[in-house]
Amino acid sequence: MVPRKLRVKALLIDLDGTIVDSSEALKEAGRAGFAAIGLDDVNDEKIAREVARRLEQDLPIDDLFAEFHLSEDVEERFLPAYLNAYYSAVITKSKPFPRVKETLQSLSRNFKLALITLRYADREQVIDELTHLGIKKHFQVVVTALDVDKPKPSPDALLSAASKLNTPITQCAIVGDSIVDVQAGETAGAKTVAVLTGLFGQEELKQQRPDLVIKDINSLPGFLEKAG
Repeated sequence: MVPRKLRVKALLIDLDGTIVDSSEALKEAGRAGFAAIGLDDVNDEKIAREVARRLEQDLPIDDLFAEFHLSEDVEERFLPAYLNAYYSAVITKSKPFPRVKETLQSLSRNFKLALITLRYADREQVIDELTHLGIKKHFQVVVTALDVDKPKPSPDALLSAASKLNTPITQCAIVGDSIVDVQAGETAGAKTVAVLTGLFGQEELKQQRPDLVIKDINSLPGFLEKAG
């Protein structure tokens, strides 16, 4: 079967779970969060990942700790420690997925690339990380959650990136691993590509009706065609 091709001029690419593996940073965050609520001997990686999933969707997390019989303010104690540890660790613990550097190099020959991240981090910090990882040169634009009034699933970051790339949003595709990436893309009017390397599974992502669901970003070039 001939793969369905998306005709685009630019790609708006998510960071964590899409081009870099930040699972080690999530483990660090989990350890710090549990320590903050008095559970130094606990580091449930499933809970740490579920916290990240819910934060992306702006969902509560208190019920995740019901088995530990903690006080009701667990979220107020857990989250600051979790997020501080994550943002500290993600700079040094994250690493590109296999063959991502080669894929980005290939994509950048034919398409404009922007990096969009949900991280509440200074843009220069993210740029420094991309430079350290050897992939900054492929991105013309970097947009973080601090650069817009409303982060994903709001379309603000996508629209800002498309504008900076001087490309109509309808000729852009958002490439990400999460539900909010697809939601933001649909709202913005961009094409949507979901990858299966992050926190969300295939069925969850398919329910959002993206234009494509692919194994990883390395599969992407075969599904693209440059718009005229």
